[in-house]
Amino acid sequence: MAKRLAIIASKGTLDMAYPVFILASTAAALDMECGIFFTFYGLDIVNKKKYANLKVSPIANPAMPVSVPNIVGMLPGMTAMATKMMKDMIKKSNTPSIPEFIEICHETGVKMWPCQLTLDIMGINPEDLIDEVEPTCGAGAFLDYAVDADMSLFI
Repeated sequence: MAKRLAIIASKGTLDMAYPVFILASTAAALDMECGIFFTFYGLDIVNKKKYANLKVSPIANPAMPVSVPNIVGMLPGMTAMATKMMKDMIKKSNTPSIPEFIEICHETGVKMWPCQLTLDIMGINPEDLIDEVEPTCGAGAFLDYAVDADMSLFI
C-alpha cells in the first residue's frame, strides 16, 4: 500500500514555497501519494500573477543569512535585496525554480488543491490560478484526503 503525504501550504513567500515543493516532489519520487492544500496566502504560490515572482520578507525573519533589524528590513528595497539573495543561492545550488517545481509535481501526480473558502474570502477567481491545480477543494474534502495520510504537514 502506498504511503500518503498531506501538506497544507498557508504562506506565500518564496522561502515558504520551497519546502512545500521539495517535500511534495520528494514524496512523489519515493512513490508516495501527495496532496497540497493551498489556503490563505499560500494561494499566492499557485496564482498566475504571483507564483513566478514570489518574494522573501526580511522583516522578523530570524533565519535570514544576515541578521537584519526590523527597522532596516522596512527600508525600501530590502525585500528586493532579500529576494535576490535567496534567488542567487537557489540558482547557485541548481535547485529548480518554483514554476519548475510546480511542473515536476504536476507531472509526478502530486495533487494541488486551492481552498474554495479562501478564494471566496480573498476574492480570488479560480481562473487566476495556474492550470496545474485541481478544481477547488473545501476543507472537508481535504480532511477526507488527510485523514488517510501517513504524514500531514502544515507549512
